[in-house]
Amino acid sequence: MTPKQERFVQEYLKDLNATQAAIRAGYSENTAGKIAHENLTKPEIAAAVAKAQMQRAARTEVTQDRVIHELAKIAFSDLRQVADWSGGRINTKDSGQIPDKVAGAISEVRNTKEGIVVKMHDKIAALDRLGKHLGMFVEKVDHTSSDGSMTPAAPDTVTPAAVAALVDKLTG
Repeated sequence: MTPKQERFVQEYLKDLNATQAAIRAGYSENTAGKIAHENLTKPEIAAAVAKAQMQRAARTEVTQDRVIHELAKIAFSDLRQVADWSGGRINTKDSGQIPDKVAGAISEVRNTKEGIVVKMHDKIAALDRLGKHLGMFVEKVDHTSSDGSMTPAAPDTVTPAAVAALVDKLTG
């Protein structure tokens, strides 16, 4: 790799924004997007990025599994493991009684004039992120032309033969 490509790798690791990494590494702003894409498709650069990400994960002990695990704590937490309520009374449990998998879902605990407030992290956001990670919530975009004449197939169903047939149809 060239020194500029090595710098691109280091800059890319900061925020995973390839275009900005290319600019910070010294490539022209006018061509940064194209260069960034080209760099990420080069096997030696892709390997350097992957290696650096694995080294950082080992060094920081922040892995995809840990992130998913923390999201799962929030997504599947149960408020009943933090507090009991009945007859118009709410009683919070002692912190030692709250399982670690639930404690990780608590974002705030504070005393107020009215009593103790326990605030949980956003379950819907955590479920949404987990669902997207699992491919459950794929957004569909309608690519129908303005006259409604053509709706392309989803990218994963397009074959070379289908492309050739479409080209023949459009140019025929």
